[in-house]
Amino acid sequence: MSNTHADTVLYVRETMLPQQTPPSTSVGAVGWARENLFSGWFNTVLTLASLVFIYFLLAGLLPWLTAPTWGAASLTECREILAAEGIGGHGGACWGVISERWKQLLFGFYPAEEYWRPILALILLFVAISPVLFADFVSSKLLWFTGLFPFIAVWLLWGGSLWYPAMALAGFVIGAAALSFGGKVGGAIIGAISGVLVAIVWWLFIASDLASLLSSVVALELPAVQSREFGGFLLAILLGVTAILGSLPLGIILALGRRSDLILVKSLCVGFIEFIRGVPLITLLFVASTLLNIFLPPGTNFDIILRVMIMMTLFAAAYMAEVIRGGLAALPTGQYEAADALGLDYWKAQRLIIMPQALKISIPGIVSTFIGVFKDTTLVSIISLFDPLGLTNAIRADGAWTGIYWELFIFVGVVFFIFCFSMSRYSMYLERKLQTGHH
Repeated sequence: MSNTHADTVLYVRETMLPQQTPPSTSVGAVGWARENLFSGWFNTVLTLASLVFIYFLLAGLLPWLTAPTWGAASLTECREILAAEGIGGHGGACWGVISERWKQLLFGFYPAEEYWRPILALILLFVAISPVLFADFVSSKLLWFTGLFPFIAVWLLWGGSLWYPAMALAGFVIGAAALSFGGKVGGAIIGAISGVLVAIVWWLFIASDLASLLSSVVALELPAVQSREFGGFLLAILLGVTAILGSLPLGIILALGRRSDLILVKSLCVGFIEFIRGVPLITLLFVASTLLNIFLPPGTNFDIILRVMIMMTLFAAAYMAEVIRGGLAALPTGQYEAADALGLDYWKAQRLIIMPQALKISIPGIVSTFIGVFKDTTLVSIISLFDPLGLTNAIRADGAWTGIYWELFIFVGVVFFIFCFSMSRYSMYLERKLQTGHH
């Protein structure tokens, strides 16, 4: 027995071995490459073939992209520079068109001495949306500026008297006061009707005259800029941001209306959503630019950009409603039952329990709709508004740049990519923050 016990003890280790670093071939970049790129003969062949393809692709593209033509003043001068470099007339990009016309691509025909106004408006836009997008890092006390921003932006971009956007803001304040007072006196429906009526009366019959009177007393004015001078990415961002910010609340209302038990409300919402989704955006833009004037009183000056803003917002809202309706449908019935068990009324249940969860589920679809709306702003070139793509045609019409294509499209594509990629990354950040995934 003792011999057997002694033999057994010989194979029992009494001390721990010190930890050793893993082999260098299994960690780091080398380990990742072995596991993902060279894990077998087939993957190795694919990796090598891909590297060869990428090499030939870059060998052809890089010399074209790095052509030293930024100082050229025409396509002819570009070709002379390329010939002098021994590249060949068509062997490099003509970046002179970008260095000469980048301001026009960004600002359209906006007066050059007033460029500070759209730049300031863009900076203020980021300040205004920061307490909404980054509530963990920015104080909610800035939300008052978020409400003021649309009126400040209108004044900065279009100019004129400050009193006109101030009176428009006053209409919302007075309408909210009437809604609150009417709600206390006659209930929610009476409050809503009284608030809307008071605001409409203020805007139609009082605001303009009062603004004119105040302008004659204290002139707070900027030089006026006409809508036809807007263009480029200034126009694209203006239309895109307006449609994005307007479509989300409108889409929520339409989604709730489509799921309503009230037949009239449900029918109106379904009819609106299906009509808008069944008609191309180009058709709606034509309606906004031409047919809408037929139904307005003679002499009515309804700004073309405002008309396009309204149409794009309605178009985006219809798609947004379906995205949010999908989020509402994905919620388990128990959430609705829990809201009922807590004794919450319809609006409190939606605000506190149902809608936050539905919006979390719908984040990818909502952001996809936002990105699609922003890219759809290029369609306004059909109705003679100079968006970035419309401006490329105007630039090519100049004899100095006739024949330029790729350089302009690459510049426009890169700027669009920056905006759309930023929205996509923010949606991923939001999903991680709200933990929308299933664990």
